[in-house]
Amino acid sequence: MDGTQTLKTGTTTVALVTKEGVVMGADMRATMGNLISHKETQKLFRIAPHMGFTIAGLVGDAQVLARWLEAEVELYETKRGSQMSIKAASTLLANIMNQRKFAPFYVQLIVGGVDLEGSHVYSLDSAGGNIPDKFVTTGSGSVFVYGVLEDHYRDDLSQDEGLDLAIRGITAAMKRDSASGDGMNVCSITREKGFVLLTKDEVEKRKKKMGLK
Repeated sequence: MDGTQTLKTGTTTVALVTKEGVVMGADMRATMGNLISHKETQKLFRIAPHMGFTIAGLVGDAQVLARWLEAEVELYETKRGSQMSIKAASTLLANIMNQRKFAPFYVQLIVGGVDLEGSHVYSLDSAGGNIPDKFVTTGSGSVFVYGVLEDHYRDDLSQDEGLDLAIRGITAAMKRDSASGDGMNVCSITREKGFVLLTKDEVEKRKKKMGLK
């Protein structure tokens, strides 16, 4: 996550599908080149009670898109009286991004959540590419997270196991990627409880239980 006007993806975000819902998370460090510019940067957003959003890349572009998506989802639900599906939200965002071909949004995004059709995670690139997957990670720390996910992810993961896996992946990235760090935000999204952000104490307790530092 970079505060300059150049393309940087110094961050770590992750999202994965579980049996009960979706887990999403991100570190909290923002960088400007070799400088750590912010240590409590929000990269995980609640878009709606059933939907979350992670950002990596240029801060201004990412924040604009987060506000844009939140407004469009709220407008849709006000007009129709029903929740926008995760697929529809990701497609809408992809279309917005694809319209700006000559000055693209310098971001990598993840839209995830639970709707009437199940649990979903979509990865979006700066040109508006929109790909569904069972798990995805973005940013400079993603190579380390993918190593953890490829080794530990299963289709039958519980929500609790998914939270631990996301925390384990982000922790691995923060140990090896200098652009990722300063703690993490992690959320659980389920049909029963909706979007629930873990507290810092809850994250630390899970890390301690897994023997992570």
